[in-house]
Amino acid sequence: MPDMSRLSADPPPDGVGSSRFMPPPPVMRPGRPVHPLVNLVFFLATLYSTLVAGTFLSSDEWSWSTFLEVLVSPARWSSGVSYAVGVMAILGAHEMGHFVYCRIYRVDATWPFFLPGPNPFGTFGAVIRIRSPIPDRRALFDIGVAGPIAGFVVAVPYLVYGLSQSEAVAVLPREGDMVLTSCPLLWLLVPIFFEPDGIAGIRFHPTVAAAWLGLFATSLNLLPLGQLDGGHMVYALSRRAHRLVSRFGPLVLILIGVLMQGFHLILFGLIFSFIGTRHPPLLDEGAGLGRGRHLIAWLALLIFILCFIPTSPYFVAGVEP
Repeated sequence: MPDMSRLSADPPPDGVGSSRFMPPPPVMRPGRPVHPLVNLVFFLATLYSTLVAGTFLSSDEWSWSTFLEVLVSPARWSSGVSYAVGVMAILGAHEMGHFVYCRIYRVDATWPFFLPGPNPFGTFGAVIRIRSPIPDRRALFDIGVAGPIAGFVVAVPYLVYGLSQSEAVAVLPREGDMVLTSCPLLWLLVPIFFEPDGIAGIRFHPTVAAAWLGLFATSLNLLPLGQLDGGHMVYALSRRAHRLVSRFGPLVLILIGVLMQGFHLILFGLIFSFIGTRHPPLLDEGAGLGRGRHLIAWLALLIFILCFIPTSPYFVAGVEP
């Protein structure tokens, strides 16, 4: 076995670059191309599932019979259009933010995959797959931050419109109602539209549910872990900070989730505890970000704080008379 320490210490022969003695950078070969028809099928499936979810969320009776009827009754889907369009627009803006910057930096990436889901929101979100190495820290930062900012910019107008169309109620939520838990942005906006006196709650317009889901997805993606958008940004800012945050981040998430009944935080903490939080290296780790991107990082932190939802949504199990 050769003495690698000596090999790396000796100067290279004349005319030969030192790269001969360094391992080549990792190369991700582009995977098999995905036909755009696949993306279209996923898009249509998610449009259907969100139409059904929006219609069901808008109904006055939440039961299995109502849900099964909504599944096969296109005539009823009109009440779910505003929710479905909002969800698709917000998720689409988020993923297209990533996609556009991948194109700018000539990083091979798929078109967005929308993911239908058998849950009250009708979707598990959307993703793109990056299939080639990211060249440097600037590209990584821009690709990572573009998605959350784009999704947030689209979600806020939907939220404001939805709040303007929502109504205050003087009675407690009914048994079986779903309660959308709050975040700092809602704490700021709700008092603008509603007086706190004399109301027991707010019956949200479906567009608020779509915006809420967008804020929820934005906050999760901005968590500074692994290869989430927030993880990309922290790695671009400082590999040392990324290692530190990734080491203790899952435990912190679990603790916050336990204290705040944030089951989604517990789930994410457990997932990253098992799969790890390592980040793949870049082709060039040396290029700096510049002052402008550091300011954008502070903006992303503000967006994360505004969108952070510590408590999971829940269904009302029963109400007191």
